[in-house]
Amino acid sequence: MIPLTKKYAPKSLKDIKGQDDAVKALKEYVANFKKEKKRAVWVYGPSGSGKTSVAYALAHEFSYEIIEVNASDFRNKEQIGLKVGGAVFQQSLFSKGKIILVDEVDGLSGRDDRGGLPELMGIIERTTFPIILTATNPWDFKFNRLRNKCKLVELKAIDYADVADVLKHICLKEGIKYEIDVIKSLARRAGGDCRAAINDLQTLTEMTKELTKESLSMLEQRSQEESMPNALIKIFKTTDPKIAIAAFENVKEDLNQQFLWIDENLPHEYTKPEDLVRAYDKLSKADVFNRRIRRWQHWRFLVYINALITAGVAVSKDEKYSKFVQYKPTGRLLKMWWAKQKSMKKKAIAAKIAEKTHSSVKDIVKDIEYFKIMFKKDRGMAQRIADYADLDKEEIDWLRK
Repeated sequence: MIPLTKKYAPKSLKDIKGQDDAVKALKEYVANFKKEKKRAVWVYGPSGSGKTSVAYALAHEFSYEIIEVNASDFRNKEQIGLKVGGAVFQQSLFSKGKIILVDEVDGLSGRDDRGGLPELMGIIERTTFPIILTATNPWDFKFNRLRNKCKLVELKAIDYADVADVLKHICLKEGIKYEIDVIKSLARRAGGDCRAAINDLQTLTEMTKELTKESLSMLEQRSQEESMPNALIKIFKTTDPKIAIAAFENVKEDLNQQFLWIDENLPHEYTKPEDLVRAYDKLSKADVFNRRIRRWQHWRFLVYINALITAGVAVSKDEKYSKFVQYKPTGRLLKMWWAKQKSMKKKAIAAKIAEKTHSSVKDIVKDIEYFKIMFKKDRGMAQRIADYADLDKEEIDWLRK
């Protein structure tokens, strides 16, 4: 059976929902490519926002051939040169032009790339065809030089109403009976990820051709069973190590997030001091093993870590607590994420200014607040600095905040 995400992938730009500004910018870029200073465009945004789809829709709009390369599969200099360079420097045989799509550029950030990024930058400088790069986050410091050669276009998380319209269209085409409230609920729970919403729709209706509240509740129950709160119930609400030890088998969060979830909720669950002392002792021993893994790469210690943070924490209490506790994620995760995003943008801007002023990035980062004052107070000077340092609109907006 054909996946609905593939069957109903946007065929033209008018089918791209909720990305009007980005679609307009990309269409103008491809139409005026010969006059563009930047020889590639970097499309970024959250998962399911349509990064790959918009590239294919652009190619269809201009009757161009599209050649897709996944950067995760072609990482080093030789592979990038052969695959991307081969596509760029050969004329299109079947249409009046072509677009080169380098998908998931995040895949080039590893230590095994061996010249992949410099090779890609060299190809961008020499290309005669539009190159579209896609990634979730372009602000990683490793991408500074690559990002400077690209025009940045952001795709936003898609509004739930637009996701709901897509789901309704698919239901009508596929003859799926649906309740409008359930369509809206399914769209909301996708969190702006249109691809995830379509996959959920196919999962729920593949057998019955019907979307109801009952089927949606089954999906929500399945998601809950794989969530961190449910995993914590298996640890905190039992004294049986056999139940607790399998708690994290079906959750997506990595080990560091598991530590943070337990650390955040443990004091709310274990109110007896002696229980809390024993539980934190197990957690601290697990952290020691985790540090040994990072230092010496002794991955066999993962077994001990899992046993300590699950079964170890579970048996640390004398008896189960009967009270209800609403488990919640630590606020530190969100704070760390925002701080990282802010730091990446700051370093990216500082790197551009440092290159033009023959200064170190470290010194410019220290002085970034002075640049922010100039950009807020003196628009003329701000524009001159932006032009000289080749700052894009988003970087200028960040300095004016």
